Amino acid sequence: MRVIRVGTRKSQLARIQTDSVVATLKALYPGLQFEIIAMSTTGDKILDTALSKIGEKSLFTKELEHALEKNEVDLVVHSLKDLPTVLPPGFTIGAICKRENPHDAVVFHPKFVGKTLETLPEKSVVGTSSLRRAAQLQRKFSHLEFRSIRGNLNTRLRKLDEQQEFSAIILATAGLQRMGWHNRVGQILHPDECMYAVGQEGGCSVPVAVHTAMKDGQLYLTGGVWSLDGSDSIQDTMQATIHVPAQHEDGPEDDPQLVGITARNIPRGPQLAAQNLGISLANLLLSKGAKNILDVARQLNDAH
Repeated sequence: MRVIRVGTRKSQLARIQTDSVVATLKALYPGLQFEIIAMSTTGDKILDTALSKIGEKSLFTKELEHALEKNEVDLVVHSLKDLPTVLPPGFTIGAICKRENPHDAVVFHPKFVGKTLETLPEKSVVGTSSLRRAAQLQRKFSHLEFRSIRGNLNTRLRKLDEQQEFSAIILATAGLQRMGWHNRVGQILHPDECMYAVGQEGGCSVPVAVHTAMKDGQLYLTGGVWSLDGSDSIQDTMQATIHVPAQHEDGPEDDPQLVGITARNIPRGPQLAAQNLGISLANLLLSKGAKNILDVARQLNDAH
């Protein structure tokens, strides 16, 4: 029986996600056998430094990419947020699972259960490893203080519960749900409070965020950039018509890859419309001064 080797990070959440993907593949291909190979990544090993300070790209993917290059594994399973913006040559995203709740959640210290970020006492400390989250929430909840918290979900929850440093921490709702920790979600943040990363579930090291909505064949994309303290921001919304015909009209496609994703069963038209919408919104934000905000944010982040 042919064995497919599947690479993953060692964390419990990564294993849960990988097990779920492998279970789906087994159901589709009962004639194949799957072997899961777990490994630690740079991001798993360096836990005393904020993600945005490590200065390394592909923090949670590089070791897995090397294993794929060296043919030690056949495919790898990632959270989309952990992938670099541009994939290494010869790599492709071959499948994306159905999206779960993309919003961020607030988990409160036991003594603050029942509170919201709005009602936390003045100067309460909220933990997050993400510049994107901290910048937006600092702007919205100026009475709070935001500090970096690192480690996998188990570690962060332990730090929250057992130490007195944090009143709450911000985590991805999808991650908490996959771990079976629905009961720890004290508040789900709406897009007007905190927009998510492109491909959220969450990228962390740049204060850039989006919100998407599909309604009556229209794809609405809201995007924004923030200064590190949240005082400066630029946001806008654009829309595009996404027409998916009942029958595939495009005919055979020599190169089914677009923006690093191979999608053989989705017509080219909707993919291009969505890609162009993203490019147009990025250009609009840049024309309004987004680059200046991001340049200053990078400089400040590097200096601290």
